Amino acid sequence: MKKNRSCGTALLLLCVLGIAASPVWAQSEEFPVSSHTLKNGMKVLVQPDHSIPNVALYIFYRIGSRNEHPGTTGLSHFFEHMMFNGAKKYGPGDLDKAMEANGASNNAYTSQNVTVYQDWFPRSALELIYDIEADRIRDLTFDPKKIASEREVVASERRLSVDNNNFGLLDEQLRATAFIAHTYQWPVVGWMSDIQSWTMEDLKHHFEMGYSPSNATMVVVGDVSPAEIFQLCEKYIEPIPSHAPPPPVTTIEPEQLGERRLVVHKPAELPLLMIGYHVPQTNNPDFYALNIMRSVLFQGESSRMYQRLVDKDQLALDVSYDVDSAFDPTLGVITAQPRQGVDPQACEKAIYEELENVKGALISDRELEKAKNNQLADFYREMRTINGRANTIGTYEVFMGDYQKLFDAAKSYSAVTKEDVQRVAKKYFGPNNRTVATLLPEIGEKAKQ
Repeated sequence: MKKNRSCGTALLLLCVLGIAASPVWAQSEEFPVSSHTLKNGMKVLVQPDHSIPNVALYIFYRIGSRNEHPGTTGLSHFFEHMMFNGAKKYGPGDLDKAMEANGASNNAYTSQNVTVYQDWFPRSALELIYDIEADRIRDLTFDPKKIASEREVVASERRLSVDNNNFGLLDEQLRATAFIAHTYQWPVVGWMSDIQSWTMEDLKHHFEMGYSPSNATMVVVGDVSPAEIFQLCEKYIEPIPSHAPPPPVTTIEPEQLGERRLVVHKPAELPLLMIGYHVPQTNNPDFYALNIMRSVLFQGESSRMYQRLVDKDQLALDVSYDVDSAFDPTLGVITAQPRQGVDPQACEKAIYEELENVKGALISDRELEKAKNNQLADFYREMRTINGRANTIGTYEVFMGDYQKLFDAAKSYSAVTKEDVQRVAKKYFGPNNRTVATLLPEIGEKAKQ
């Protein structure tokens, strides 16, 4: 691969992405986001973009598995499904039919921290989308037959994504072991016994507190004006009453004082290794240094871990690191898929050696610059689309506490030093702070991945 001539990180990225001539990304004044809080407490953020006649609308509800308790695990994920299954005006199936007839589409996702609903549509469907969203927030159906049907759908999803999926099962076991106090210990999809046992009272209480307008942030990006969006919100959303939000999660996970290990025996073609380290919440000042460290170690085929485990030693088919946006200190997870015949402990040993290398010596200038380029390129690439912008604005508002912090992202990444990378490696990636989960294949005719 040819080496690029050195230039400033931000300028290099703008040149590579072809947006150097558009200063809209550099200054908040040239990237206008208008904010308005409705009388019922919902915050609305609008970023106009008239380049195409389309709109992306995201609603972030601050409700996830973190807000559940034993007996109600999985309820947030359940409502992700239920919100598409009919309300007072748009009955079962009507929501999707109305959207599709008007060139619109939708989706949603649930995490430990939030449930997010996404609408993509031409601006001609703007009022329809608000009518639909208001209907399902205000008058979601609690028909027992529909609940029973969707309960089985969620149970089937759990069987597919966890019980019969080696990655899902091992990840669930890892988190259940890494957390002994905090609510991050249970799965987003919920425990099967809870899925089968939710009561109508459980459902209505969870919906009332989680889907209260005051517990949500709406982000609209696209061919709109702030004035028309605020007017639609006041017409359709503001009359919906708010309720008490979820009780605050006050439990703090105690400091881990020693390595924890677990082994899962399950039919599989290959073993699987996951190593979880406790890392801080998203709005922690170490966020940017940790992302630079992740890029150096795991991002791309030239990263240290890939070069060591996959290319050089040929121990693993793949190695990665993942951490979700989180309100509370969470878990960063290294996942390695050992090759056929490779002992997972060999992968584990190589991973620790590479972590120790980062702790013991500063990364190179070239690695630091490349990691910054990677992080900023990902950031700017996301910001180039109305969909990516809606997600990013909402994520910064909800998890960082203020969408305006996204305007400092480039500066924050540029400020990370080699010493910062070494410091966070030493601080968070020690043996006492890790939980190691290994899946060992059971030998048998039915063994499969």
